[in-house]
Amino acid sequence: MTSDFVNSVIPQTALSVAGLTDYIRLLLEQDEHLRQVWVVGEVSSANHHRSGLFFTLQDPDGTAGIKCVAWNGQLAKLAQIPVPGEQIIILGSLRVYPQRGEYQLSVWQAFPAGAGLQALRYQQLKNRLLAEGLFDPERKRSLPLHPQTIAVITSPTAAAWGDIQKTLKHRYPGLHILFSPATVQGEQAPESIVKAIERVEKDGRAQVIILARGGGAVEELACFNDERVVRSLANCSIPVITGIGHQRDESLADLAADVCAHTPTAAAEIVVPALGELYTQHRQRVAVLQEVMQYSVDTAQNKLQVLQNRLRHLRLDRQVKQEVEKLAWKRQQLIQATKRRSQQASQHLEMLRQKLATLDPKAVLQRGYAVVRQENGAIARSVAELAVGDELLIQLGQGEAKVKVTEVQE
Repeated sequence: MTSDFVNSVIPQTALSVAGLTDYIRLLLEQDEHLRQVWVVGEVSSANHHRSGLFFTLQDPDGTAGIKCVAWNGQLAKLAQIPVPGEQIIILGSLRVYPQRGEYQLSVWQAFPAGAGLQALRYQQLKNRLLAEGLFDPERKRSLPLHPQTIAVITSPTAAAWGDIQKTLKHRYPGLHILFSPATVQGEQAPESIVKAIERVEKDGRAQVIILARGGGAVEELACFNDERVVRSLANCSIPVITGIGHQRDESLADLAADVCAHTPTAAAEIVVPALGELYTQHRQRVAVLQEVMQYSVDTAQNKLQVLQNRLRHLRLDRQVKQEVEKLAWKRQQLIQATKRRSQQASQHLEMLRQKLATLDPKAVLQRGYAVVRQENGAIARSVAELAVGDELLIQLGQGEAKVKVTEVQE
């Protein structure tokens, strides 16, 4: 009777425990959504085992929980190690364990949730931009010493805009201030700031840019950690100073800017010097120069006095007088020697003149002798060279005469 009842109630298709478990495993592990699933929750317990870290992730109100495991091979790769009481986001896949009839998440990656996630994203972006060199000190440019045109980027309704105007006019009257309005809070802020920077660059008049906001909560300042804003600042052709108004953490915009200040007012104070301070510094430099010049004059006078005293001790005037006397004596010797040599030369010249005079043919002619030349110009030396009728040229001491031979005697 009992056997008939069992056979009639239990069908032939009844599954074994293993069959049912395997069916559940196939449903869960083959589901595309469960092969790679993100889960947010709070770590309620965590136990380190030699094979990995086992912990439970549950909703904050404790209404649901799921067992998780991060194997040792994956544990070192996690961005956030699960710690009881902390909110995390995990990426994993669902696994079913038939022996225990349980399922759990095999964790591939874990991140901090909430503010921790924002901090992680901030750090990851910072590291990536840092690796690209966007924050390198070598990229920083010096601000102009005396800019005449300054561009200000901030919200037109922000108190920062009024503070900057007041500070600039007080410190350096006569400046030209260009205002490029932008939204500095909310989802539209990054694009608005980038466009404001582009307007200033396109205008081309500004020599420096102030990007400012009067502080706020961390979430309100998120636009200054936006990659678009950071790259726009890093690539801007005009030097940029930020005054975002936060004291604790630097934004990525601060790191990309050429100079950063903690408040809008401080940025305005840095970007231009105070004329009153410049005048005071000028007077101080003038006083220092006067002191230096007076010191130089006093030092030169002291050196001159020392040299004068040394000259007095050396008695250079006496030495000069002795040298002048030596020169006068040598001059007299030179004159006498020159006269003596001149006389000797004159005497020698007279002797030579006399010798020449005795050898001069004209001198012989002056004593009554004559030179007889034939018609061909040759000197007649013998009557044998002459014939009656020849014309001869007689050269006397004074003049010449032509004669004709009328008789030849040997």
